[in-house]
Amino acid sequence: MSYVKKCPECGSINLTYNSHLGEIICNDCGLVVEDKMTDSGIDVQGKFDKDEKKGRGGAPISMQKFDKGLTTNVGEISDIYKLEPGQTRKFLRLKKWQERVSTSIERNLRLAMAELRVIASYLNLPNVVRDEASRIYNYVLQRGMVRGRSMESVIAACLYAACRSYNIPRTLDEMATASDVERKEIGRTYRFIIRKLGIKVKQSSPKDYISRFSSVLKLSPKTQNDALNVLKNAEKIELTSGRGPAGIAAAALYVAALINDEKKTQREVADIAGITEVTIRNRYKELIEKLKLEDKIKEKEPVKK
Repeated sequence: MSYVKKCPECGSINLTYNSHLGEIICNDCGLVVEDKMTDSGIDVQGKFDKDEKKGRGGAPISMQKFDKGLTTNVGEISDIYKLEPGQTRKFLRLKKWQERVSTSIERNLRLAMAELRVIASYLNLPNVVRDEASRIYNYVLQRGMVRGRSMESVIAACLYAACRSYNIPRTLDEMATASDVERKEIGRTYRFIIRKLGIKVKQSSPKDYISRFSSVLKLSPKTQNDALNVLKNAEKIELTSGRGPAGIAAAALYVAALINDEKKTQREVADIAGITEVTIRNRYKELIEKLKLEDKIKEKEPVKK
């Protein structure tokens, strides 16, 4: 875009306006005739070359923070106490007023998001699941569905719903252990949330648990593949219907470990799966009887009666 204006250096009228830099430049001598200081949303560092431009930096918006990472805080208590006495009193007073003017929803979110990060870290959940759980909790809070329920149970239920949505194998027992909330309470809150919000989740499959259980138990890849084959054959005769996916997956791994002569006790497998030895024992009996695997098991562990 050209302007009818002369360059004070060479008198040329061959001028160009650079919208990115907000400058009027003389094309003949290169003089910056005028700097309009227009904020184009791009920070320029170093050379004024298009290839050298960099986008404006900063932390991304995160659903895992109560304010999505946009609020400016007065400061941490540890940092405030490092100031001079007069400044310390001033900033402590400002911090107190910042907390007073925040709404009840903001205060709830501040505590809830901190609890969510703790539970998710304990369960080693990916960031996409944490964001989804944060989004679900925001919906639940905005609609007033938290009333009458503990914050911990709602957070655990939201994380469990997010795991189910992304097919991340986590059991209610694991959620209960991580959040210190009873399994029944988490399950009850989870069912309430998905019903009210209309969240559609897929039925978890026993195959989803095989990889994680075998990794923790340090079983060989062959044992893992054999366990998947056991589950595949069990599904054909509908042996997995009406049974907990974690229990049938753990039993299949236990059977596969015995077939490959990898010594694992029922207690070890049960502890990893978060179920009882009785469940392992019952599923184990069903698998070897229905699938006729007695001959393949090299050295079977004595079954307690």
